[in-house]
This record gives sequence, C-alpha cells and structure tokens, in this order.
Amino acid sequence: MSRILAVVTNQATYGTNHHRTGLWIGELVHFYDGVRRAGFEVDIVSPGGGQVPLDPRSTRWADKEVRDYMSDRAFMSSLDHTSKAADVDPARYAAIFYTGGHGVMWDFPSDTALQQAAREIYENGGVVSSVCHGACGLLDITLSDGSLLVDGRTVTGFSTAEERVAMVKRRVPFLLEDELRKRGAHYVRHTIPMAPFATADGRLVTGQNPYSTKAVTARLIETLHRL
Repeated sequence: MSRILAVVTNQATYGTNHHRTGLWIGELVHFYDGVRRAGFEVDIVSPGGGQVPLDPRSTRWADKEVRDYMSDRAFMSSLDHTSKAADVDPARYAAIFYTGGHGVMWDFPSDTALQQAAREIYENGGVVSSVCHGACGLLDITLSDGSLLVDGRTVTGFSTAEERVAMVKRRVPFLLEDELRKRGAHYVRHTIPMAPFATADGRLVTGQNPYSTKAVTARLIETLHRL
C-alpha cells in the first residue's frame, strides 16, 4: 500500500476560551509534501469531517513552502471538505499520521473512530505516527489484546517546557508529556525547547514539536520502506 492517512483537527478554540487555535498548518504541509515526494498518496481526515480551522499563529509564521501551499486553491479547498474519521476504511492505508496544533487536545483523545483506524492500521502491519500535539491521538489507542499502544514504548510530543515557551500552559486541558507517562510511555524530548527531535520505536514514530515535522516525516518514510 502506498497511501497514508493524515489526521487534522476541527477544534478552533481553546475549549470554551475565546482564544483561537486549530491546525498548525506547517505540520501538515511539511509532512504532506515530504511523503508525496517519496511516492505516497495522502488522504486528509478529521474527527468530525468538513472544515479545518488554522491556528492563526501558524499562518503568521509560515515559511515559503507553507505559503506556497496556502496559495494552492485545490489544497486549501481540501481542508474545507475533509472526510470524517468514521467513514474511513483503515485497510487502505500503510500509515496514519496525527498532525498537531492545540485544537487536537480537545477532539483527538476521545475520538473512537480514530482510535479504531489507528489500531487496525497498526495491527495490519502499518505505522502509527504523530508530531507535536498530534500525540494526543495516541493516548487511548487500545490494541486487540487490551494493551495501550504507547505502554512501554518510547515516544515524544510537545513538552511541558514548550507549553511554557508558547505561553499557553494555563489554557490547555492537560499536559501531554504527563498524560503519555501516565499511560506507561517512555517519554523523551530534546533538552532544548523547540529544537527538532523525532524518535521511532518500531512502527510507532513520533516528533516533538512543529520544527520536528520534517525529521519525523523522514523517520516515517524510512520505517515504511523497511516493511
């Protein structure tokens, strides 16, 4: 199979807080461009389907590659018409990749359709991957034997130190680093906040922050090529 499922958020605010969030657009673009150049096709899915809000900070800090994609009408239109997670056939995919942005903290962890898709992809021999807050989607993935996917596995994701750097620690519903550890994961991170960092534990591949997207994409491609 040469198709990958990319997961994005539908959540536009920090819960009931008025501050805006959403998809960190660079995390999708850098992944999307990287895997397509490697010969993979990508389908974009969200928990509820339909429109995907963009974190306004991510658009202000966009690099040239991201700006080019944001100027691509077809690509941007695809973010207004995403498929719903419950309508996806996991058997079609070699991997699932959870993108970040703080919005995912509200709609990824409890989405059973996403958990089911990830479990089926993984148990079919595929790869489960995430970057930044996308690791929220990994928290409650339960395998057929009843174990949590992340239990005993080495993973990374947006750190508590980085929540402080981003000045949103008081807005988030939980601290991702803590929640991964509570589920038995061996959480690792770069000693310098916002530095690129990615890790692979078998077919579980994770990146720490937005600047890690290209690194985790490369790890994902390497893992897929070894299967």
